[in-house]
Amino acid sequence: MDRRFVLSLLLGAGGAALIGRPARAQTAKRRADPAVLVLDPGHGGHDPGAIGGSGTYEKDVVLAICRSIKQQLSGTRSIKVVLTRSEDEFLSLPRRVEIAHEADADLFVSIHADAAPTLAARGLSAYTRSERASDSFAGALAQRENAVDSLYGVDLRGTDKMTAAILLDLAKRHSHGASLTAKQRIVSGVRGKVMLLENPMRSANFAVLRSTMVPSVLVETGFLTNPKDEALLAEPRSRAVIAKSLADELAAIALEFQRA
Repeated sequence: MDRRFVLSLLLGAGGAALIGRPARAQTAKRRADPAVLVLDPGHGGHDPGAIGGSGTYEKDVVLAICRSIKQQLSGTRSIKVVLTRSEDEFLSLPRRVEIAHEADADLFVSIHADAAPTLAARGLSAYTRSERASDSFAGALAQRENAVDSLYGVDLRGTDKMTAAILLDLAKRHSHGASLTAKQRIVSGVRGKVMLLENPMRSANFAVLRSTMVPSVLVETGFLTNPKDEALLAEPRSRAVIAKSLADELAAIALEFQRA
């Protein structure tokens, strides 16, 4: 189903109020407009995220990677990169999603470097949202992330139940399909450039991926609970390699979604 058709259905007849998207989004994007990639550095402020054995903070690692991706894409006129946070500050999970909506994002990517359920786990992996986790590993990650904040919900007040159900079903089908495509493209695109986690494409009920309007993926750049991953993520040159690999793929995906 065409993306603009889905958006017009969602944003007409009270749809904007339903999903909290700004009124200006009711006008479809022009093809000449840049694609909007929203990067979400996880954690921040009083929430450090995972802390490696050598004292590396997840919040610092992921902010550095997101800044690097933005810098690498700064000369690309067809792509606009927006960071949910550009400094060490705490943002609630709903606020992170709101920023993606406000930016009229074509792709939302939450960047992390978490603590893994097993110490041996290492390498990059990508996750989409599903009600049931693909495995216990993904489920444990989602449970840890969601504990940071209350779950993000869609406000259905003022919308009759039948209309709301139809709108949400259309939106979920579109965003879920696009999110799966993005996850697959990210992993296949960086394969051979960075180390990947065993079974690097997984899914779980991550609250930060709950937007029905924006294709959303969570990327674990590695796990700070693994000493080798921590050493790589703490080293600026290694982070730059990860950022460059991701930048190339994310820009292409966002542009493709914007033109769809």
